[in-house]
Amino acid sequence: MKICILGFGAVGQGLAKVIETKYDELKSKYDIDLKITAISDRSGAAINNNGLDLVKALEIKKETGKICEYPKFGVNNIEGIDVLSKVDYDCLVEVTPTNVEDGEPTQSHILKAMNDKKHVVTSNKGPLALNFKTLINAARENQVKFRFEASVGGTMPVINLARETLAGNTIKSVQGILNGTTNYILSRMANEGSDYNQTLKEAQELGIAETDPYQDVEGLDAACKIVIIANSLMGWDVTLNDVDLHGISHITSDAVNFALDEGYLIKLVAEAKDEKLTVAPMLVKEGSTFAINGTLNLIKFETDLSGDVMAVGAGAGSIETASALLSDIINITKHE
Repeated sequence: MKICILGFGAVGQGLAKVIETKYDELKSKYDIDLKITAISDRSGAAINNNGLDLVKALEIKKETGKICEYPKFGVNNIEGIDVLSKVDYDCLVEVTPTNVEDGEPTQSHILKAMNDKKHVVTSNKGPLALNFKTLINAARENQVKFRFEASVGGTMPVINLARETLAGNTIKSVQGILNGTTNYILSRMANEGSDYNQTLKEAQELGIAETDPYQDVEGLDAACKIVIIANSLMGWDVTLNDVDLHGISHITSDAVNFALDEGYLIKLVAEAKDEKLTVAPMLVKEGSTFAINGTLNLIKFETDLSGDVMAVGAGAGSIETASALLSDIINITKHE
């Protein structure tokens, strides 16, 4: 399978590292020969239809910050949409930064790939949270696979768990802690008594929170994820605008301590229940399944046949997210 990667930030580089590390194992275990034929970032692209050297690509990115500096095959000032017209590939991996305003340029990348009869794997929540039906219909019309496990829970299985392991079940409701950054901040505030601003700054210094943490701390990231879950697993037709949304930036250390005195923790919980979508800080009992620490994510499905089913996993990290992308790529090759 020939792969085109659009976006070579932390997640794109994580996928390149994982494919390079696991190359022999993937060939022997799954009989999959993965070749990266194009990589793009803001500087341009590197394109070689016979396959790029991933070690070299990672070195160039680390040294120069620009994949267009890749020897011989580097191309200056070419945008992702044009890369798709120049490269020979079977599957697009779209990992450009998330845009929750209009989903671009990711949506255009995905639709072009699908219209060109290429499979698509993405970790990008933007277009999925804004125009889910458009993308699903395009995949169906073009008879291509569209996988997006990495857009929801990092390494925690959500979409694949529900579609495969829970096949035949009706999912009645979903509750989850779906953002590792906010869970880290609230966990530290509870464990150490620190205030919000201090803890956010520490999370930024550790690389857990973005320089601009708005999408995480105001709940937009979790809201995108619960929209994707509701649409893909529960058959709803909703967008980001349908979420009753409240973030954590107003949570004080006094509020956290008051909750602790009563035996509770404050967590940012996303919920799809009774035809309503909510993301808001909620009280969870200390010692309960929702009392998870650090950057862990958790999801609970309420089903008609299997009762309550839960999954827990790392919700942040380049390698963790790359593992979900790789899982989707493997699933596509198995069903070719």
